[in-house]
Amino acid sequence: MDGEPFGAIMSALDDLGTDETLVLYNGFEPEPLYGVLDRRGFDHEAERVAPDEWRVEIAPR
Repeated sequence: MDGEPFGAIMSALDDLGTDETLVLYNGFEPEPLYGVLDRRGFDHEAERVAPDEWRVEIAPR
């Protein structure tokens, strides 16, 4: 994803069904995102899959 991804992530979350999961791949752990997810009613699970790659699963509570 090019540019600032926050808006695209929020848009994808708005379209996420109650039984769906969004998988985000990022070059760093997106810690600032976790508080936003919590406030919006989403759970997340993050895993470092490479030195410069994080995989974050995001799902509605």
